[in-house]
Amino acid sequence: MRHVDSFEIQPPTPPSHNGVPRLAWARARRRVSRWHRPYIAILLLLDFGAAALASFLAVQIFEQADSGFKNSPQAWFYTVAFLLLPLGWVLILWGNRTYDRRYLGLGPDEYKRVIRSGVAVAATVSFLAFATVTSLSRWTVGFALLGAMLLILLGRMIARAGLHTLRRRAGHAGHRMVLVGTLPECLEVFTTVTRHPGVGLVPVAIHLTDGYAAARGMETPVPVYAGRDVLALVREVGGDTIAVCGSASAEPGELRRLAWQLEGSGVDLVVAPQLTDIAGPRVHIRPIEGLPLLHVEEPTLSGPALLLKSLMDRVAAGLGLLLLSPLFAAVALAIRISDPGPVFFRQPRVGHEGRTFRVWKFRTMYVDAEERLAGLVDQNETDGMLFKMKQDPRVFPVGRFLRASSLDELPQLINVLWGEMSLVGPRPLPADDGDFLGDVRRRLLVRPGMTGLWQVSGRSDLSWDEAVRLDLYYVDNWSLAYDLSILWRTVGVVLARKGAY
Repeated sequence: MRHVDSFEIQPPTPPSHNGVPRLAWARARRRVSRWHRPYIAILLLLDFGAAALASFLAVQIFEQADSGFKNSPQAWFYTVAFLLLPLGWVLILWGNRTYDRRYLGLGPDEYKRVIRSGVAVAATVSFLAFATVTSLSRWTVGFALLGAMLLILLGRMIARAGLHTLRRRAGHAGHRMVLVGTLPECLEVFTTVTRHPGVGLVPVAIHLTDGYAAARGMETPVPVYAGRDVLALVREVGGDTIAVCGSASAEPGELRRLAWQLEGSGVDLVVAPQLTDIAGPRVHIRPIEGLPLLHVEEPTLSGPALLLKSLMDRVAAGLGLLLLSPLFAAVALAIRISDPGPVFFRQPRVGHEGRTFRVWKFRTMYVDAEERLAGLVDQNETDGMLFKMKQDPRVFPVGRFLRASSLDELPQLINVLWGEMSLVGPRPLPADDGDFLGDVRRRLLVRPGMTGLWQVSGRSDLSWDEAVRLDLYYVDNWSLAYDLSILWRTVGVVLARKGAY
């Protein structure tokens, strides 16, 4: 941390221009941040290879693969299957902006665009077959298209995992940001973007809009500046992105002039508004008479999407219980051998709209755990409404393994099947641990989940306030795609045993 005590305010440097167009050949066309170029090249190769591999597998599996090409040279069939079709995939993926650097490496939007591209490829192939009166093998075409889409998605997941690893371990392939705003706003954005290094946002400096006085005597994680030309500061600290934070984005004309100043500089401009807990799908820009208004939609807490979520939960829970029944039997036997007593632990929890239910879990503690709790209260290692200890003496050895591997949570599939819980949602809290007043009560608007945003963001390592913030963010911004993203991230968190004790 840096201690801010004395400063030398430098006079502002005149901006390079004020929105006056420069000659086209004088405009810088290369962006300062270039990590995305080799990454996009890798994605192009992976996508083309995935489509070609899907065609190869379809040809090998189905004997009628070349149906519709019987009267044409065999070379033409192979050209269509292994060159033109994969090339068509790449072009349609490009048209759907799946190579746009703004959607790469973060969030579900990249995968949504791949699926949308798959639908477009299927429609294009169907139209061409109809227009040319070509009788294609439906099974072959269906296998090739669906297989290509799944392989492309898999390739992008692997590429994203590699990108995140590179960012976490080496600090490369990211954006070096200069935060512009008041100190509290900049520090809030700093905390948010540095919480997960895999995101690739690295603040390197703070430029204060209200002068040094507000920061005097305070500790800051990065150098603080004021009264400087922002573009010159970005170049001085080696940045490539300017992030305008909070109220600084609302100053009349300032944001527009900054955008003008950055034209042709290769520096990116992003705005971090004060709507920090509202996700992009709920925010739409609607210009009214030249004034861009941010329209914030209500969260989706009912309707067809919620109905589909409930159906998906029940089906997945039923299949999960059926497939995992041998594992359940093995775990039950291990528990009975470790400590005589009940296999399951059932505790009242608060669920949807405040209704109380009894959660199912494999027992991981000795039968006298509740009696021993009173003597351990002063050793609580977390704040808020939960009691947590990394080395809780009430947990028997097999129970410790069950907790670390999250196997103790699997019986909650019963609660999901009965409609008391969901696969994804806020974590269910004990019924006797709080009053659920104020903001905390809002988390009861949806069913609690076996996993959730809190679990993939730190689990027991999170503070109570941070866990509540994540739960409320999920309630306000949930979607089926977001649920699938959390389920996918849960797999990695469980395998890594992060925050499980």
